[in-house]
Amino acid sequence: MRGPRLGLHRESPPLVDVPNPLRRASIGVSFVIALLLAGRVRAAEPPGAPVAAPPPVPSATAATAANPDDAEGEPKLSLPTEADRDAWRRTGFRMGLAIAYGQLVGLEGAPSGRLLGFLLRLGVRLDGDWSLLGSFQYDRASSISGISGLRFAGTLDPTWHVTNHLSLAVGLGFGGIVEGSTNRPEISPDPASLMTSYTLPSPNPPLPTCSGVGLAGLARAEWTVVLGPRSTTVFALEAVGQWTGCVDDTGHPDQFTGQAVVRRQWWPHTGGTFQWGFMWR
Repeated sequence: MRGPRLGLHRESPPLVDVPNPLRRASIGVSFVIALLLAGRVRAAEPPGAPVAAPPPVPSATAATAANPDDAEGEPKLSLPTEADRDAWRRTGFRMGLAIAYGQLVGLEGAPSGRLLGFLLRLGVRLDGDWSLLGSFQYDRASSISGISGLRFAGTLDPTWHVTNHLSLAVGLGFGGIVEGSTNRPEISPDPASLMTSYTLPSPNPPLPTCSGVGLAGLARAEWTVVLGPRSTTVFALEAVGQWTGCVDDTGHPDQFTGQAVVRRQWWPHTGGTFQWGFMWR
């Protein structure tokens, strides 16, 4: 614009610049175009483009591995160690319980019977090779025409530990039989005809009932499996022998002494049992 009368002390400059509305519009249009171009470039990026992953968060397992003393971890069961087997070689008290199944075989005409029962063992381990045990066994003896009652025995058994697993034992003590009514027939002499007590010379035929005690012995082989420092399981084969003095009360007294008149008979037996049980220290 020429001669606008603008300036210092009304000294008009020869030329004055006046803002143009078209210039402002062009600046706005350029800004909008730049935004559109930026949006197209962002949309053109491939969908599989990598994205910065967040920083990893430490897990509890990693924290435990970094600091093993902070947690003990999950307990795990394992097989018995050599230390467990060595513990069973040390001296100390032993107690065992087992079940037994077998046969008691009568000799020289004495009746037989099947055995099923349990046994208790108490004793001490003397050293790495020897133990001294006391065995107490109670069996139900049963047979249609043989023994029908209880068979019991108590023996003292020195035991040799051949290896950590195999043991051999022999025992000597007492054994007995207690019967109620049986299916065996009556024998001679008849109880009513006896005036004094009488001992039969042979176990054949056997008395109809027997209650008595006598001498018993055994020989045993055991296989032991260590379960831990305090327990083992034991499998055993046992051979037994017993000599029982049977007594059959006739039910009437001796007229001279007043004592009961009885019939006596000695029964020899042998047999064997299979046993399975546990032992603790």
